[in-house]
Amino acid sequence: MDNKNIKTFGELKAAGYEYKTIKEELRRNLLQKMIKKEAIFEGIHGYEYTVIPELERAILSKHNINLLGLRGQAKTRLARQMVTLLDAYIPMIKGSEINDDPFKPISRYAQNILEEKGDDTPISWLHRDMRFSEKLATPDVTVADLIGDVDPIKAANLKLSYADDRVIHFGMIPRANRCIFVINELPDLQARIQVALFNILQEGDVQIRGFALRLPLDIQFVFTANPEDYTNRGSIVTPLKDRIGSQILTHYPKTLEIARTITQQETEEAAKETSNVYVPELAKDILEQISFEARESEFIDAKSGVSARLSITAFQNLLSTAERRGLLNGNPETAVRLSDFLGVIPAITGKLELVYEGEQEGANEVAKQLIADAVKTQFLNYFPKIEKLQKAGDEDPYEDVVSWFFEQSSFELLDTLDDNEYQLQLDRIEPLDDLIHKYAPEISNDDIPFFKEFILWALVEMKKLSKYNLTDGLRFKDVYGGYISGL
Repeated sequence: MDNKNIKTFGELKAAGYEYKTIKEELRRNLLQKMIKKEAIFEGIHGYEYTVIPELERAILSKHNINLLGLRGQAKTRLARQMVTLLDAYIPMIKGSEINDDPFKPISRYAQNILEEKGDDTPISWLHRDMRFSEKLATPDVTVADLIGDVDPIKAANLKLSYADDRVIHFGMIPRANRCIFVINELPDLQARIQVALFNILQEGDVQIRGFALRLPLDIQFVFTANPEDYTNRGSIVTPLKDRIGSQILTHYPKTLEIARTITQQETEEAAKETSNVYVPELAKDILEQISFEARESEFIDAKSGVSARLSITAFQNLLSTAERRGLLNGNPETAVRLSDFLGVIPAITGKLELVYEGEQEGANEVAKQLIADAVKTQFLNYFPKIEKLQKAGDEDPYEDVVSWFFEQSSFELLDTLDDNEYQLQLDRIEPLDDLIHKYAPEISNDDIPFFKEFILWALVEMKKLSKYNLTDGLRFKDVYGGYISGL
């Protein structure tokens, strides 16, 4: 249908336009995409066999939907992508506040103009991008905000009494007629406001200030919420939950590969801006591992969750840390070092809900421990387990590295070292080359310096070496040498 040429109701009827509700529209377009094997929810990773099939079933069933999950699980993004299942344009009576369909007018304005002009009623076209409304539930939201209220200024200007329904100022929900309407963080909505949604969800109509007014609204509702056992601020009242057709549980990425794909997608712009920074694949794995460690940490409230935004902002900080260090050292092009991970701590601390024990440790210390735990976990993917205690006669693959430090007074990796000096400093520890050649021979030459520092950090975490934070870098020492020297 060439909507640019259709300007009146009569032309619309002649073109063969058929009325359909938004839920019918979503269902039909979803079926067409599924038949054609087209991608439906793009940029959503890890939900292919869990959340997305459930969401598709809910749309096919014409349900209102509640997406239930912890923060940073793409709930709002899923809701916004439902817009792609709408028709490109739909007709509406020109000038209508609530997007009246000319075949099913529900407002006084639309009914009057149709009665007056008939087939000459002017038509305008609404693009699908304009058919999405979103409201964050906050304690100050009122029924007037969502549903509507009497407008005394309108009554005065039109010289109408408050008993006339033309003095009503429609709220966000009526104005979202024939649209997708999202209420984020539904439990934060006061219970008395949730009650106002009962009629809209079940009967599809609204009541405003006692008017004998029935507006059979046509809306696809999508709610998002955190699990109620975490949200102490409120809950979804039981009758409202009963009226929501499908409740779909979201979740965090289940594998490191999925998590990396999400982070890469969300940091594409930052990666382009810092294309002069080389990031080893191992560095990306360690960064994602931090979130996985945080979700299992005894210091962090599991009910709060650890958002995928932690990895995204941490990766951005990691790039910036390496870029800044490289520029200060005269290296316009540089590579990420493991010590650069200390620069991502500010991106971690603000995204963690600590339990009492975590508060006692302090957010910074918890963040450092998460980085250390990520290093330990990833280390086992490349090298043999570091045993704290060796049995007599057992071969220790790390003995030569530890012995090297025992013979040295100290070893420092300073931030002020340029890339060549950094590499030369690590090359001093010759046993590291033997370890990498034996256990990780497939890594590229560009990744070797990172792997060498990686081994040192892992030896520190397993108490084979000691590490000290300096103002401008790190110092590694033999554990017992530290005691002997009094450090």
